[in-house]
Amino acid sequence: MTDAVARAVEQAHRSEWGLVLAAVARLLDGDLATAEECTQEAFEAALRTWGERGIPTRPGAWLTTTARNRALDRVRRETAMRARFPDLVRDEAEVAPEEDDVIVDDRLRLVFTCCHPALAPEARIALTLRLICGLTTGEIARAFLVPEPTMAARITRSKKKVAAAGIPYRVPSENDLPERLDGVLTVIHLVFTAGYASAGERLVRDELVDRALDLARVLGVLMPEEPEALGLLALLELTDARRAARVDAVGRLVVLEDQDRGAWDRTTIERGEELLARAFGLVVRGDAEPGRFLLQAAIAGAHDEAPSWAATDWPGIVLLYDRLRAVWPNPVVDVNRAVAVAFAVGPDEGLALLDALDGRDDLRTWHYLPAARADLLRRLGRRTEAAAAYSAALALVSDGAERAFLRRRLAEVGATP
Repeated sequence: MTDAVARAVEQAHRSEWGLVLAAVARLLDGDLATAEECTQEAFEAALRTWGERGIPTRPGAWLTTTARNRALDRVRRETAMRARFPDLVRDEAEVAPEEDDVIVDDRLRLVFTCCHPALAPEARIALTLRLICGLTTGEIARAFLVPEPTMAARITRSKKKVAAAGIPYRVPSENDLPERLDGVLTVIHLVFTAGYASAGERLVRDELVDRALDLARVLGVLMPEEPEALGLLALLELTDARRAARVDAVGRLVVLEDQDRGAWDRTTIERGEELLARAFGLVVRGDAEPGRFLLQAAIAGAHDEAPSWAATDWPGIVLLYDRLRAVWPNPVVDVNRAVAVAFAVGPDEGLALLDALDGRDDLRTWHYLPAARADLLRRLGRRTEAAAAYSAALALVSDGAERAFLRRRLAEVGATP
């Protein structure tokens, strides 16, 4: 196997895995476990065959046909498939059909199956990363900081539940789509957020961020008239445009206020702004209210448009948070809104709002609340209180990168970590 073949298979695995698996799963009436095995066999065959016969001009079509044939071989061993469905038998060299409507439907079936509400949230994320993105069990386990056997058991249980519960391999009906779509978008957003939740010394887990972006882009293509699908993609693009500026020259965390805005990816920002405009256009034409992902994208866009932290449209961001709270009541939104109020009106006003949230059970273990309080207290010159708040935040963080940042802040107010 040459390096060129290895790179081609790796690229195909990244871009085609979910599509191939989805097509095979449709052939097998939603048998995800067998579809996964057949898809894996097709990629293994590619490693052997492409080195001998050359890399095909359409790798995805080759892989889909090969995986389908693997599936049909299994079916034929158990049933009279060859006699009953002769048209389904194809040579491996044959190119898969170009049926855009079927391809779209296959991919959506797989997405909605992995994110079915009958599955626990952590199971939806694991299945999405394994079946749609093609991450290995070990990669998923490392990303979520759990032992590989634990993640393997979680994925296995999820697959069994899909089969035992008879979860349908289909796109929901029009009546069920709004509720189900929100679950899919939530899973993709959680994957992205996990990528930006630093682990150890890593400030960004690129593999998770990139996979979430891939999923959001696929969904945006498959559902171009859904404002929230476009809103999520805009949110991810506008946030990820700042990735390069999130770390300084020695690898330390840099908060948004201190980031070099010249290092932000302007092309990505423009792409996100275009998506934002399209999504709001759909909302206006449909005489509807923007959803939570679209409003979060608008907030991210307001930050990206500002030439500096001081020039940020803080009053406008507060208004966006007000609208977000109306459609998505959430204590995390309340914390972020309080911070925006602090910069729009004054730190005292923002601190009062944060103090009102202090002690809530759903925020008790979230270190960003005491960290936000500490920052406002620091700006007000209340150094002793700021030190206590930074210490409270530190007690809730085990991660090296986040702890290092908080320890630096603690030193700034004259306290010893």
